[in-house]
Amino acid sequence: MTAQVDIDRVAARIADLRQKIEYHNYLYHVKDTPEISDAEYDRLFRELLELEKEHPELASPDSPTQRVGGEPLERFTKVEHHAPMLSLANAFSEDELRAFNRRVTGGLEREDVAYVTELKIDGVAIALTYKNGRFVRGATRGNGVVGEDVTANLKTVKQIPLKLKGAGEHIPEMEVRGEVYLPLSAFNSLNEERADKGLSQFANPRNAAAGAIRQLDPKVSRSRALSFFGYAIGYIENGEIKTQKETLETLQEWGFPVNTNFRWHESIEGVLKFCSGWEPKRESLDYEIDGVVVKVDDLEDQKVLGAISRDPRWAIAYKFPGQVATTRLKEIGINVGRTGSMNPYAVLEPVRLGGVTIKLATLHNQDDVRRKDIRVGDMVVVKRAGDVIPQVVGPVIEQRTGKEKIFRYPDKCPSCGQPVVHEEGEAMAYCLNRECPAQLFEGLNHFISRGAMDIRGLGPSTVLKLLELGFIHNAADLYSLTEEQLAQLPGFKEKSIRNLQEAIAESRKRPFENVLFALGIRHIGEGVAALLTENFHDLDALLNASEEQIAGIMGIGPRIAHSVFEYFRDPQNRELVERLRKAGLKTEKEARARKSGSLTGKSFIITGKLETMPRSAAEKWIEEQGGSVLASVSKKLDYLVVGADPGSKLAKAQKLAVPTITEKQLFEMGTE
Repeated sequence: MTAQVDIDRVAARIADLRQKIEYHNYLYHVKDTPEISDAEYDRLFRELLELEKEHPELASPDSPTQRVGGEPLERFTKVEHHAPMLSLANAFSEDELRAFNRRVTGGLEREDVAYVTELKIDGVAIALTYKNGRFVRGATRGNGVVGEDVTANLKTVKQIPLKLKGAGEHIPEMEVRGEVYLPLSAFNSLNEERADKGLSQFANPRNAAAGAIRQLDPKVSRSRALSFFGYAIGYIENGEIKTQKETLETLQEWGFPVNTNFRWHESIEGVLKFCSGWEPKRESLDYEIDGVVVKVDDLEDQKVLGAISRDPRWAIAYKFPGQVATTRLKEIGINVGRTGSMNPYAVLEPVRLGGVTIKLATLHNQDDVRRKDIRVGDMVVVKRAGDVIPQVVGPVIEQRTGKEKIFRYPDKCPSCGQPVVHEEGEAMAYCLNRECPAQLFEGLNHFISRGAMDIRGLGPSTVLKLLELGFIHNAADLYSLTEEQLAQLPGFKEKSIRNLQEAIAESRKRPFENVLFALGIRHIGEGVAALLTENFHDLDALLNASEEQIAGIMGIGPRIAHSVFEYFRDPQNRELVERLRKAGLKTEKEARARKSGSLTGKSFIITGKLETMPRSAAEKWIEEQGGSVLASVSKKLDYLVVGADPGSKLAKAQKLAVPTITEKQLFEMGTE
């Protein structure tokens, strides 16, 4: 029984991590408005990787560890890359770099491996396609497989050659990869100019560069003074380049700017010296770097090593430690979230960190404050990695005077004054008052957000005014707003009223999984919402599902199942979803037209590690051949595909007498 409780707890944590990581992936890669630092994101990602490694039976093809970056924006034409633009695994210490070297030498079965080190430019990865030496297309990385066509904008970047020099002109087709970035001098000038015009300033150069690349008007891109470094060849027709060092030298010969700080090393020792040497010199550059990229030099060795999931085995990113400072924690405040969570934050004595004055920092949750023993009045270490939201690392205990005060969580909600509850097993304390003003406000902002109902033109200030005027009390009221009511909003004229009405009407087309996510059920992110709608195809099925049925879905543990069950058992919530249904929102999963092929009518589940491709790619291939991929093993399953180190699905399939096949047998079936 204890073992089952433990695995359920792990499954719940994995689901929670996937939800958070996908959310932050979306903010970082699509919206270019990150909410957490690179270091915090890395911490979440590493935890998920470790849990999935320890519990392969809980792995899932929709896990963020199986994919790269965010989905392309719909306003740009989608471009499929010649080969996937993979992300990089991270190393944070000398020991982790040495471990990387052991994996490389073990994979190649020899000790003499040369490396190339390159500065890790903090910019936007792009792929440039050339035909007969002429630039014909530029695309963002997108999700790693499909990116966005931003050719017109990239043509405004002066460092990108429109026509190659020398031998490059005689190559029929090739794809060059590199990083578009904004020099710090240009970034500072841009922010000064925006401040003079009363416009908001960019948080960091990467955000400004990403925003420029995604402009519909190339004139805006040209005005940003973007720059470029080439670092790889993703595809080349009839090419004979043999090493990464030769790649960089050849790119220079063809007219591409290459960061000249790259170095060749005959062993890992040179790599370690290079990485440690650049950390103190990073401030001398006119562009931002957050580490060093380490690559196996021999391209044939790279092919032998291959990739695992989202990361190449032949490269790794050594990340510099985040910037830190010490200041005094003046007080701890509480923000009330959309689910009633009591989110602590630190009010600091202003301190300069990474060129920015820091006054506020995150404290994560109640348990984190208690575990780190953070007290009001403490001198604290503040970390700001990635130039995003700073966080309090911990107190400087040796500087305590005895006047510091242990923080006591309020027993009443600061927004509504109702009692606060700290449930067992929860890191957060919660306000359970459904009418709490802060929850209503945050819940509505979540409902209208891009990942939920995506109601454009309806921002937080407008939501607040609608609440103050009494025009809305919950999400369903948005769909009965009248023209007369909207006309009472500050600055709303005929055109803005019409645009908002159209946006509200357009939101009725959002899929069932977006509607479910928009409800703001505790612990339910976009990934979990999609998983629920895959298994419960309409609202009624979910309303009538038992807690055990919900928990029976692979990837959904008891905590999530209990949250969903309790939400739909509440009469007030049921009334809300019924009103949303009557307002015309979609409450049924749209049936996808299934392709016909050699696997038509057959269902599959993959367990364990495959030899030739990631599970996600194999599952996509199954669907392309007309087959279906199920979430859990049952008597209805036709085949269980068994790879190396299979999980608990194998035992369950054997118990139910479900046929098992190998990866090779699967592909033989698909080619019959």
